[in-house]
Amino acid sequence: MAHPWRVFLPTLGLLIALGLPFLHVRVSSPDATILPLSVDSRQGFETLRSEFGDGEISPIVVALDMDGPVNSLTNLEALQRFTRQFSADERIQRIDSIVTLDPRISLSQYAMLYRDPTSLTDPYIGGAWRQLAHEETTMVLVYTRGLSGGDEAKAVLSDVRAYDWSAVAGTTLPTDSSGNSTGDVGGVTMLVDGGTAEIVDVVAKMYSEFPRVAAVIVLATYIVLLFLFRSVILPLKAILMNVLSIVASYGALVFIFQDGHFSNLLGFEALGYVEASLPILMFCVLFGLSMDYEVFLLSRVREAYLETGDNRASVASGLQQSGRIITGAALIVVVVTVSFVSAEIVLVKALGLGIAIAVFLDATIVRALLVPATMRLLGNVNWWLPAPLRRLLPKREFEH
Repeated sequence: MAHPWRVFLPTLGLLIALGLPFLHVRVSSPDATILPLSVDSRQGFETLRSEFGDGEISPIVVALDMDGPVNSLTNLEALQRFTRQFSADERIQRIDSIVTLDPRISLSQYAMLYRDPTSLTDPYIGGAWRQLAHEETTMVLVYTRGLSGGDEAKAVLSDVRAYDWSAVAGTTLPTDSSGNSTGDVGGVTMLVDGGTAEIVDVVAKMYSEFPRVAAVIVLATYIVLLFLFRSVILPLKAILMNVLSIVASYGALVFIFQDGHFSNLLGFEALGYVEASLPILMFCVLFGLSMDYEVFLLSRVREAYLETGDNRASVASGLQQSGRIITGAALIVVVVTVSFVSAEIVLVKALGLGIAIAVFLDATIVRALLVPATMRLLGNVNWWLPAPLRRLLPKREFEH
């Protein structure tokens, strides 16, 4: 209360510094590498990698709905053009399709072989046709050199989805929200699946919805606090304080679990990314927990302010009255969530440690230092409520 700037600036700087690693966050979905090496499924995964290569585990699956029969010369030529372009890419190990069976077979020979697929006598060629083609539909398997969740595989996926089939369709094909070519009459419809596509699409879908979820949470919280504290400033300040503690915990997630710091101490293998669901789950959980502590504190401050009209004394009194319950509640949450670090699954470790760090920061630096200093600096502006809005609010307040 006596030196608010000396408290406000260092604590704000500390929280921002803790959140800085989040600027280089990489969000992705996990594969079996999140499991400890002692688990059978992880050992099997590593055996597949060592014996066959990373890219063999989950190829990019390209499903093509052609204009007319797959075995027409035009469609075979378009398919061969597609496979040849990507076969030359150093990031791709190999491509399986009905036109990549043997580099010695020419396009005209493929057309002759597939003229009547039902009469194929060669077991290798016949088996490839039955596995990869049917009437007007065919499948291409693209095997990259890296794991399905790696940057290399994601870059290949982006290039595959951006491939221009206009030479076949006669016009540039439109795409859907995932980047798949949707095709049209007289064209080719391309749909891309596989482990890499699933990771990219899941992350994209989750984070296309997340802003709306966050907006609903923030708006609902603001309205409730507006009713509770009869101020347009305090709810906004509470939301900003919550965001600061959450962003600081996000930075810790990146610093520890993406970058691999303290991996030996905590007993995990660095992921190289942050699992996509963690920031969303942590936001929803932490926003509620942090707002609990804010309500505990501001309720006592408002009671004192209504009695005395002295903002400075009210803040000090409110912090004194709510300090024990905030500390006790936060301590329980920290003890419970930090115990998750003992789990062998790295995602459980990350979720528990992330929540524990955020709650610890919120109950100490934010509630005990930053919030009181901010309220001291704002003074009576804390309680500003425009007259028109005051008339709209119900006269009966929440009872504390």
